[in-house]
Amino acid sequence: MSNNVRPRKIILDLAVTLDGFIEGKNGEIDWCIMDPEMGFNDFLHQIDTILYGRKCYDLWGQFTPGIEDSDTDKEIWKLVHSKEKYVFSRTQKGTGNKAIYINDEILEEVIKLKNKPGKDIWLYGGASLITTFINLGLVDEFRLSVHPVILGEGKPLFIDIKQRLNLKLVNTRTFSSGVVQLIYHLNRN
Repeated sequence: MSNNVRPRKIILDLAVTLDGFIEGKNGEIDWCIMDPEMGFNDFLHQIDTILYGRKCYDLWGQFTPGIEDSDTDKEIWKLVHSKEKYVFSRTQKGTGNKAIYINDEILEEVIKLKNKPGKDIWLYGGASLITTFINLGLVDEFRLSVHPVILGEGKPLFIDIKQRLNLKLVNTRTFSSGVVQLIYHLNRN
């Protein structure tokens, strides 16, 4: 690899409630604000690969917006579906025409992926895959959009983290919707 080419970053970009949940107790995400001001399309142009856990991929990896959805939503999903997709699964194997499945040797496979030429990589989720990536030291950037809601219960963002992570705040943005986006880099010192 030449000296002027940096490895691709793995970016955890996720909506989270003020009390730290990524889903409600029944999997609901109706609290998530899709505010054009947040520049999600810009983020989608920054990446060319999306990483999913199998359950998350089954729910969202091939989601198709309905006729009633806005043109903005349709454009976002078109961009999402234009990306290369990897699915991490202990049970499902093989490579479909829409995704490549990784079943073991996660660290080795992800390092190979990071060193391939291309844009950055979005760690979409779910919670179990996020935990695995954090515990393996594979998340380079945390982009958390904190939404102005407290659910009280649901699926927490961080579970079973095995070691302390020191992060460096690199950007904060506040939106008129009340969402605050925090961007941290992993402090590898």
